[in-house]
Amino acid sequence: MASDTPIADEQLHDLPNELPPEEKQPRIRSRDVKSGLASIDKTVFGWSFGIIVLIVVLGMVFTKTVGTIAGDVLTWLINSFGWLFVLSASAFVVFALVLAFGRYGRIPLSRDGEEPEFSTRSWVAMMFSAGMGIGLMFYGVYEPVSHLADPAPFTEAAPGSQDAARSAMAYTLFHWGLHPWAMYAVVGLALAYSTFRMGRGNLMSSPFQALFGKDRIETKGWGKVIDVIAIITTKFGSATSLGLGALQIAAGIELLRTGKFNEHPGAALPIIVILVLTVGIVLSAASGVSRGIKWLSNTNMVVAFALVVFVFVAGPTIFMLNLLPTSIGAYLTDLVPMSFHSGTFGGHDWLASWTIFYWAWWISWTPFVGTFIARISKGRTIREFVLGVMLVPTAVSALWFVVFGGAGIKLQLGGLNIAGAGDAAAGFFAMLQHYPFFVGTAIVVMFLTAIFFVSGADAGALVLATLSSRGRTEPWDPLVTLWAVLTGVVAIMLLLVGGLSALQTFTIIAASPFVLVLIGLCVSLYVDLRRDPARARRAGPMRVQWAGSSPSYSRFHEEAVSGDNGNGRGPERTDGEVVATGARANGGGPVNRS
Repeated sequence: MASDTPIADEQLHDLPNELPPEEKQPRIRSRDVKSGLASIDKTVFGWSFGIIVLIVVLGMVFTKTVGTIAGDVLTWLINSFGWLFVLSASAFVVFALVLAFGRYGRIPLSRDGEEPEFSTRSWVAMMFSAGMGIGLMFYGVYEPVSHLADPAPFTEAAPGSQDAARSAMAYTLFHWGLHPWAMYAVVGLALAYSTFRMGRGNLMSSPFQALFGKDRIETKGWGKVIDVIAIITTKFGSATSLGLGALQIAAGIELLRTGKFNEHPGAALPIIVILVLTVGIVLSAASGVSRGIKWLSNTNMVVAFALVVFVFVAGPTIFMLNLLPTSIGAYLTDLVPMSFHSGTFGGHDWLASWTIFYWAWWISWTPFVGTFIARISKGRTIREFVLGVMLVPTAVSALWFVVFGGAGIKLQLGGLNIAGAGDAAAGFFAMLQHYPFFVGTAIVVMFLTAIFFVSGADAGALVLATLSSRGRTEPWDPLVTLWAVLTGVVAIMLLLVGGLSALQTFTIIAASPFVLVLIGLCVSLYVDLRRDPARARRAGPMRVQWAGSSPSYSRFHEEAVSGDNGNGRGPERTDGEVVATGARANGGGPVNRS
């Protein structure tokens, strides 16, 4: 314990003397061009916007060449660094759970005593809609039936067999369960702690002050490199999701219009879909998080729940009920071997199309989702945050795939070729064709996908504007609009380069350097937490304060350690350990504000 004392003492001096800067920044009016331009970080915005536009122009002018080069880069990345995606994804799960259930779990992501800003229901709805919405619609049926028809090379199950169905659900839950949400959790934790407890800026680079110091990150510009990488990564990750959504909506329109699936759809209709929905993105982004994103997220939850209930009741209900524990059991049983398949003895192509693509996709979304859920999680404890971010969406995803994936698997096992009906975007509609009210449910699916499209791009544009505005939580509206429009442009470019394959390829390429940033965020967060005075608390509720007088160096602790020994650090044991006074020092629990 004595060895921890200098770290804890140093942190007490590092706690901020003032509120985070964004809480004192007024909202800039859209017409106030001078103030709006002044709020933009010219270096971060210029480099990130310029690089993205350059890639878009090259992709649209030299479509085939860019596609070929991207394919070669992808092959090299998978062969050389596939192991990094595999190991880091599992490491993030372990790290997040250790923080939640260890000594740091009760530390609040705010000043002591502050309550959460959003209700739990709205908090979960916004997290879920922003994190995976379009992907659940696109892969909800297609992934399970695809694994059933063509099992992973790491399983010995025969295609179309019962064992293949079990493996299909295990891999589906693996790709949509704890691993992706652990990535979101570690980024969100680092950002929320840095912003709301340490009072730093609301930037992806801010937590790195724990490692390199404020001067290097802010003054010398080291942090700008991190923020530029984060923006570029986020832009291609969100564009991938929008591209998938456009492909699915186009597949639904084509089916309703012609009555059949198009196995080789062109890019024209998806591009028209993107152009139309981009208008909705701009309108939603301009309304802000409290109105636009929150309303869209809550609407989606209601409509999605209604669709789940319909398929559950109209479909093989008993089969789905039996599939739920079977799928969870298969997932937990195979979790360790699935987590560490690296293609050493084959399976590179399958991993590139599925597991590594997913890990890269989730990583590319972490700047966006991590920043977003950090912003809406002020006042939560680390334990609440991790359990909420990891377990609740994982449970909802499991139910989603059991219902929709189970419906598709049942039809596939019954002899219908759901996996081979059209392309991947048509999977959901191929299943719904065998249910009553197909036209109505198909329209609902397209509506859900469109709302997920708008809400995801809406939140993404807000985050990108924040990252390019020195961390402002209320960035200039025209900047938000610009990033929203650019997301649609990037998605159009990717569809022109190669459709679904190009979406996957560019996602992995864009996410590769950001793996190292995520690892750095974990290290930075751990360093910060080791220096937090609350780490010494052993029991009692989290939103507490220490008894005593209020020190001048900390606005996060209105009442902190009393009994100053002359060095401003509070009382010390003879072995150097900082001691909390009050009820805790007398053998009782900590002083509770409530």
